[in-house]
Amino acid sequence: MNRITETVKTLLIANALFFLGSQIVGDIALKYFALWYPQNPNFQIWQVISHMFMHSDITHILFNMFALFIFGSVLEMNLGQKRFLFLYFSAGLGAACLQVLFHYIGFKDAYQQYIESGITPDQIQSVLDSAVQTGQYRTYGISSEISTKLLTNYIVPMVGASGAIFGVVAAFAVLYPNMPLYIIFIPIPIKAKYLIGGYFALNVVSALTGSSLAGPDNTAYWAHIGGAVIGFLTMRVWKKNGFNQNRWN
Repeated sequence: MNRITETVKTLLIANALFFLGSQIVGDIALKYFALWYPQNPNFQIWQVISHMFMHSDITHILFNMFALFIFGSVLEMNLGQKRFLFLYFSAGLGAACLQVLFHYIGFKDAYQQYIESGITPDQIQSVLDSAVQTGQYRTYGISSEISTKLLTNYIVPMVGASGAIFGVVAAFAVLYPNMPLYIIFIPIPIKAKYLIGGYFALNVVSALTGSSLAGPDNTAYWAHIGGAVIGFLTMRVWKKNGFNQNRWN
């Protein structure tokens, strides 16, 4: 599309540096900069921002940065730097909030099933602490499905710029709904509103069913949905109110 803008370039560099740094220092980076469940002892308030610059592997960061490169500069040139950054980080925060909400719902549901099975709160906390510290835990006869639900929501951190990227992509679809886009190896143009809308729908189905239709098994689908919704609504409001005439300089 057009040339890369300064803000997008800075975000690309920052993400790359975070990724390289995390590969060098290892798990310590995950401990301090990934977003943990708020009751997890690793949780820190700055993680609601820092997790957006962390990525699990090379495929994860390449996919996100490619999308930022393709769609981000076009948006920044039309919105201006401040609006673009507002949209980017708002989508990222919205993504984190929705994902944490569903972690909370899943955790509390499993926790309640432990309580109903006669396990005390202290015993449950002991299970959680042991899982965090050693990776091992006592099941107390609870089914593996419930135990996995409890522990996964508590000890698996959230990483990646996907929520913010989904906000950017959704905003792009609002701004340029009829722009033809191509999928690699498929030489047929598809309008942005259909291609991006279809991918969003796959994420919704994956989130509701637990099936990984739009990514690997550990994909944070609710984060994708949260980021896309924030980006879509924000762009709809700005577009309706004529953002080009009231630009943030």
